Amino acid sequence: MARFTVPRDIYHGKGALDALKTLRGNRAIVVVGGGSMKRFGFLDKVVNYLVEAGMEVQLFEGVEPDPSVETVRKGAKAMRDFEPDWIVSIGGGSPIDAAKAMWAFYEYPETTFEELCIPFNFPMLRTKAKFCAIPSTSGTATEVTAFSVITDYEKGIKYPLADFNITPDIAIVDPDLAETMPKKLTAHTGMDAMTHAIEAYVSTLNCDYTDPLALHAIKMVSENLINSYQGDMEARAKMHNAQCLAGMAFSNALLGITHSMAHKTGAAYSGGHIVHGCANAMYLPKVIKYNSKEEAAAKRYAEIAAFIGLDPNAEALIQHIKEMNKELGIPSCIKDYEGGIINEKEYLDKLPMIAERAVGDACTGSNPRAITPQLMEKLLYCCYYDTKVDF
Repeated sequence: MARFTVPRDIYHGKGALDALKTLRGNRAIVVVGGGSMKRFGFLDKVVNYLVEAGMEVQLFEGVEPDPSVETVRKGAKAMRDFEPDWIVSIGGGSPIDAAKAMWAFYEYPETTFEELCIPFNFPMLRTKAKFCAIPSTSGTATEVTAFSVITDYEKGIKYPLADFNITPDIAIVDPDLAETMPKKLTAHTGMDAMTHAIEAYVSTLNCDYTDPLALHAIKMVSENLINSYQGDMEARAKMHNAQCLAGMAFSNALLGITHSMAHKTGAAYSGGHIVHGCANAMYLPKVIKYNSKEEAAAKRYAEIAAFIGLDPNAEALIQHIKEMNKELGIPSCIKDYEGGIINEKEYLDKLPMIAERAVGDACTGSNPRAITPQLMEKLLYCCYYDTKVDF
């Protein structure tokens, strides 16, 4: 038996933010990030619509990129003090992911972070509050997924939390919010969406319910991301829908080792973070090459290529992604990332540890080709230097 879970309601299209007026409750806490939603007036709209719905509203502001365990605990305490019956989060993946984890600690103060790190081990939520997610970026699709990524900075590890319980009750996918994204963010989040859809399609848990969503998302990203990056707002609206479709696919089919590698390399180095979407974009061509040694995966990649009008083989898909990356200003390897901020010696020294952690990541189990720590080391080595994957 398999399961397919998405939010109860998805409001989409321009002006969808108005749907907040229809929520019914007494108190809502709004979880938000670093300030762009306030600067562009969307936070005020959210608060005003919730007040119009008859609710008392409190803000929890300042969720950082790659939210930390500490931020999650602070937010959960604010929720316990305020006792909301709606948790509303607006912004990129970071505040929404953080709010999902806060939700669990709000309803179950005695639970531990270690317990939540076990896939599909969350306690039953909605005993105190429901959840509404409003994305401002077109990539993570956390507004429709059963996932949250939280960073333990002491250990330098990003933890993907996974449980159908944290799938939001309501998603509001309003393209007006995505119009404010800067170019680099548009590129990185867009390739994150592409990676979600491709990994969902070749996942060992793909099914008839996820395949159409994944394929259509890939086609939409392929047709619209470059134009969105160049400032075409109609294409950007299409991308906001595409990333949501990709999210519905991967939340149910799960992902693969591109994400395992991105999770475990993202916060591991002293020179700085490797932005998640950019990491996925750099690693994806290498992972497709690695996975395509598996016959079933090669067939699925060929189907993707044919669906978007390419020659029906994995190599054509790899070249297509490389060309997209080039047009989006995304480097081909970690060595060239942000002018070389990831130190070569540190990277090589940490390679065995990172490889082992990546193999143990929650996304590895649904990858179409098995991988060992030794093979993962070789793959990550190729991702640093942009060398050929021939194993």
